[in-house]
Amino acid sequence: MKTMSNYFSAIQLRSDSWSALNEVANALARSPDEKTIKKLTPRVEDLLQQLAPIETYWAFPGITAFDHLRRHFEHRNFEDLAFNVRRITRALISGAYRRRAIPLGRDEADTEELEDEALLSPEARAMTKPYFEVLVVDDLNEHQERWLRSSLQSMHRNEDQFHYEPVIVPSFEDALIGILFNHNIQAVVIRPGLALKSRNEISVLQRYLTLMDVEEDIDEMRPEDYGPKLTRLIAKVRPELDSYLITDRSVEAIAGLDLGRCRRVFYNQEDFQELHLNILRGVQTRFKTPFFTALKDYSKQPTGVFHAMPISRGKSISRSHWIQDMGAFYGPNIFLAETSATSGGLDSLLEPVGPIKKAQENASRAFGSKQTFFATNGTSTCNKIVVQALVRPGDIVLVDRDCHKSHHYGMVLSGANVVYLDSYPLNEYSMYGAVPVREIKKQLLELKAAGKLDRVRMLLLTNCTFDGVVYDVRRVMEECLAIKKDLVFLWDEAWFAFARFNPIYRQRTAMATAEFLRENLRTTKSASAYEAQQEALKDADMEALLNTRLLPPPDARVRAYATHSTHKTLTSLRQGSMIHVHDQDFKGEVEQSFHEAYMTHTSTSPNYQIIASLDVGRRQVELEGYEFVQRQIEAALSMRKAIATHPLLQKYFKILTASDMVPEEHRESGIKSYYEPDQGWDDIWDSWARDEFVLDASRVTLAVGGTGWDGDTFKTKILMEKFGIQINKTSRNTVLFMTNIGTTRSSVAYLIEVLVQIAQELDDLQDDASQMEQRAFDKRVKSLMEDLPPLPDFSRFHDAFRSEGTTPEGDIRTAFFMSYDESNCDYVDLNNAKTQEGVDMVSATFIIPYPPGFPILVPGQVISDEILDFMRALDVNEIHGYRPDLGLRIFSSEALARQAGQGAASRAAE
Repeated sequence: MKTMSNYFSAIQLRSDSWSALNEVANALARSPDEKTIKKLTPRVEDLLQQLAPIETYWAFPGITAFDHLRRHFEHRNFEDLAFNVRRITRALISGAYRRRAIPLGRDEADTEELEDEALLSPEARAMTKPYFEVLVVDDLNEHQERWLRSSLQSMHRNEDQFHYEPVIVPSFEDALIGILFNHNIQAVVIRPGLALKSRNEISVLQRYLTLMDVEEDIDEMRPEDYGPKLTRLIAKVRPELDSYLITDRSVEAIAGLDLGRCRRVFYNQEDFQELHLNILRGVQTRFKTPFFTALKDYSKQPTGVFHAMPISRGKSISRSHWIQDMGAFYGPNIFLAETSATSGGLDSLLEPVGPIKKAQENASRAFGSKQTFFATNGTSTCNKIVVQALVRPGDIVLVDRDCHKSHHYGMVLSGANVVYLDSYPLNEYSMYGAVPVREIKKQLLELKAAGKLDRVRMLLLTNCTFDGVVYDVRRVMEECLAIKKDLVFLWDEAWFAFARFNPIYRQRTAMATAEFLRENLRTTKSASAYEAQQEALKDADMEALLNTRLLPPPDARVRAYATHSTHKTLTSLRQGSMIHVHDQDFKGEVEQSFHEAYMTHTSTSPNYQIIASLDVGRRQVELEGYEFVQRQIEAALSMRKAIATHPLLQKYFKILTASDMVPEEHRESGIKSYYEPDQGWDDIWDSWARDEFVLDASRVTLAVGGTGWDGDTFKTKILMEKFGIQINKTSRNTVLFMTNIGTTRSSVAYLIEVLVQIAQELDDLQDDASQMEQRAFDKRVKSLMEDLPPLPDFSRFHDAFRSEGTTPEGDIRTAFFMSYDESNCDYVDLNNAKTQEGVDMVSATFIIPYPPGFPILVPGQVISDEILDFMRALDVNEIHGYRPDLGLRIFSSEALARQAGQGAASRAAE
């Protein structure tokens, strides 16, 4: 019998258990002799026992149908058992149960039995009523349950936009299990008769309860408090769900309670029509796509086009003799919806007052922000907007040095004084991790000691990194606010937009953390803890402060911004991005400057198709994001398991685990790997609850140096050109496979097949290799896996671009624009360059090798021997900012001396 150690989630276990039951039932039906029955009966019993409690949380096939299967088995009706299991399994796999009732009797024909939802045309799928399930929580007997189910089902009308089926569970615990387990649930109805404890004791389900961070002991609750407490936990675990509380308590007793995101309270309600209409209305609220709908309506209007854009309405294409293939490729709708007009039911992205404004408000609700803004030219622009809106010339900004290059250019545009923070290096794999909180605190405390804390404006970090290292966002924000209580945080979550829709991942996102801190700082418990810590640290030195987890003051301001590349991890056309804001001082301090920065960087001709795709992508994640993200993580973990346990693949490849990507001192849980062949799945969630840094399991970094190919060659020549597999990120000896909400188990299977084929071909080459060829192969492997140059830290800014004092901030803007004058610059040959005592070489440009894709030199930075050695060891095709024909661009000694003199004169004048 399969156990939880074999599976990451109960959803995987359910799917595979039905497939296994289908296989065994068919085998029994084919050969119902006593020998076969004796052999297979225990297996069927195990599978039925395993599925029985799981099926209580699903509307299809339903517990009644499942009991019917059990009776077939007990009476040895193996043909009927096999027939029914086969039909159920096909309906589950194809999704047919979402479109129609599935007959289970052998005498009931199902003419559409082989129809797979994925094979339907988009038009056919768009015409079907969306299906969902409603969880009803009430401890009922069998007769009462049938009455409740039939009462709800009798409310359905042909004109209803959606169709739903009820799932009835008896207890508080079952409700929590149900919303975590069943991704079809869109609404929860909590009735006054619910019990507390679940009757299901199977470990695969009980594990879900451990994911709950319950603030109080639920065993101590009074029965009348079960409902209100449950609504709060639903809002915490799956905030997108609608909840409805039916209570027999008085209005006065319920009015002052925190009910989370409960949409409505019914008092002693048995009016099922009102409940039914509210359930449909709640789902309709999330289903609405204001701008996408407006754009569709606009495309149907007969209009005369007398504005810019000849392509509008497709006229320039339909009248052409030479570009008809473009019209045939894209179809007519994209051109009918193309316009530069902002009227006719549409809206302006720069000054939205209609459907775009409503679409952004819906996105704000979905992602848990106070304000959300759409962008149609990528997160690079989003980053620049936020930096320009918040940072003034001379402000000090602490920046993760290996963040995306758009942030560095944002520092140039804003005139910030930059303090670069070094991430911990992963020299063995030529990549960086993330910035330890101790490093951030140290820089803030040193700036405070130098009297410059008032100039510190922002902390800018990447969460999660391209390679999947995720911060403890709450810890970072709390400890930094303890030092500077109005610090602004910009979290680049370009690759982490999906995290909002998983209850564990969500805890490490900027918006969820900001919401938590804002509520927590108001509590007396938080204030008391802060006062006690202040007393304990009254005479503490810096080392004591660095070794203490600091608490923020009650009057700290929560100011968090997050930028999302929606198009990278959710559904959106390319360059569709969002800016999410949770800033207590936005209205009073930032709104106008943000508006100006948004105007500065946003096109006056934004792409309406991108905006519409952002609107639709928001609808998707509010209605099925939980399911898709869960499957995304499952696909990645299945990939990890398959590679880690394949004996041939282990010869040439290695999956990097948490211990490879996160040093031990940052893994308080002690968990080294999310999967070990000898013990199954480790508790990934324990790691996410405790560790300073965790590894996003949906990113799979594969060390490929054992093949003799570097990461870029393996990506381009092997994966892409030979097998058609596309990836983004490589390092010198690794490639990164990213699963997303569109990744299927078939895609994972194909990748494993490809890797096995590559390994087999390498085996064949080794068998046929001469002694010299084997030596050459071993030499290549050694150079990729052992002879790696250490990753250089940020050296320092040259004194010409620094203010007085011991703190490290530098004026990157002055250095950047000083290089525009060719007379200020020289070139030095990289191969012959070396540092000299007392003579600084200072970079005049950004130097960005791909990979790793972040600046190893910025304007004004002193070039160290370590940086030169690293650049000489690089074997990548692209180094942005470097001219091989000329060399490294540096500032001349005369230009540096002149700038130093001007800086000294300016400071003297001040």
